[in-house]
Amino acid sequence: GGGAMAAVRDVEIDPEGTFKYILVRLQRPGGGEQRDIVRGTKAAEFHNHIFEKVNPELEKLGYECKCLGGGKIEHNSKDKKIRVFGLSTGYGKADHSVTVEILKKEYTDYEITWSDDKK
Repeated sequence: GGGAMAAVRDVEIDPEGTFKYILVRLQRPGGGEQRDIVRGTKAAEFHNHIFEKVNPELEKLGYECKCLGGGKIEHNSKDKKIRVFGLSTGYGKADHSVTVEILKKEYTDYEITWSDDKK
């Protein structure tokens, strides 16, 4: 741990609303340490828009990035609830249970749930 990898936040999602998200695996070339991060924003019309923004930033830090899939996040900051659901047409469905565990690290006082529902 430590160093540049610590500088990459586990979660960067919009503070409110429903939007697309992707689960990204970061790995050091040569099979060093790896970790998964969550990125989501309303600004992205398609899941690949998120990856295309994140990937170059992380490659600069020396990571290989792979998108493990996507879905949607419904973030209700008033009620402190996050719902993870849906899928990405291009990348397939992320493992939402993994996403939830990552979100719980950041949003410790939230109720966070997931389902395979499309809506």
